[in-house]
Amino acid sequence: AAFRAHYTLDNDLLSREQRQFYEDNGYLLIRNLVSDQDIERFRNEFTKICKREVNPPGVMIMKDESLKSQFGQSERVVNKVQDFQEDEELFRYCTLPEVLKYVECFTGPNIMAMHTMLINKLPDSEMQTFLHPMHQDLHYFPFRPASRIVCAWTAMERADQDNGCLVVQPGTHRTALKPHGYPDLEGKTNKLFHGLLEEDEKIPKVHLVMEKGDTVFFHPLLIHGSGINRTSGFRKSISCHFASSECHYIDVKNTTQEHLEKELQDMVSKKYNATSVELKVRLGSVPFVTNQVSSLS
Repeated sequence: AAFRAHYTLDNDLLSREQRQFYEDNGYLLIRNLVSDQDIERFRNEFTKICKREVNPPGVMIMKDESLKSQFGQSERVVNKVQDFQEDEELFRYCTLPEVLKYVECFTGPNIMAMHTMLINKLPDSEMQTFLHPMHQDLHYFPFRPASRIVCAWTAMERADQDNGCLVVQPGTHRTALKPHGYPDLEGKTNKLFHGLLEEDEKIPKVHLVMEKGDTVFFHPLLIHGSGINRTSGFRKSISCHFASSECHYIDVKNTTQEHLEKELQDMVSKKYNATSVELKVRLGSVPFVTNQVSSLS
């Protein structure tokens, strides 16, 4: 049968089997891609941010406030550091040649970093505070085409079912963007942890067991989430969404993404205590900081 590519671009890096796997499943796992040395540097910087030894501008630090009195400023409280593009040490992740060469297979040579996160999944209880419901990342992005956007997600230590590894529904990248909101988890919702309002339980779920340095690249329509961390340790990962700089913004008015935009804008204006914050808001889109990370053409 003739190989028909829709989600991957012609390249010398991926084998035909790897391309076919991504076409069919919407993700591709590359083992042992990021070095231990780099991961230790990211881990050290994360610890410094938690302790407020460094305070990069624009970084959003998400904490479990209920643990603060017990643990103060430490990694035992911070569950996510988001938008770290002004932190030189963490932003190195987005410029690693070994990551970008794979990214280019999906976005093409002009690559922008759109959204960055270091996730520190804290030990969880029956409260399921850090469960991330099944969702599609495109819900957060006001630009298209979706096929030229990809997430790179690197495990900073072993991730498995015990500590809440990624869970994916293979093949769902071929579906449309579905309505998202706060799923009804008996009142347990986390700010901006939107999820699918209706989940199709018939689609099989695959748990991505990953070792430190393993990196998965996935399509923004792939339905995925992560379970709770039932261990006493932390499950760290670092990720970036990349897009082709040829992507165009869409107007989210009257779409399923409209209420998210409002929530984000409210959060940002509260955080900076201002309405005049210079945000990159184009066509009334969600505030995303874009950083050109590579122009290989």
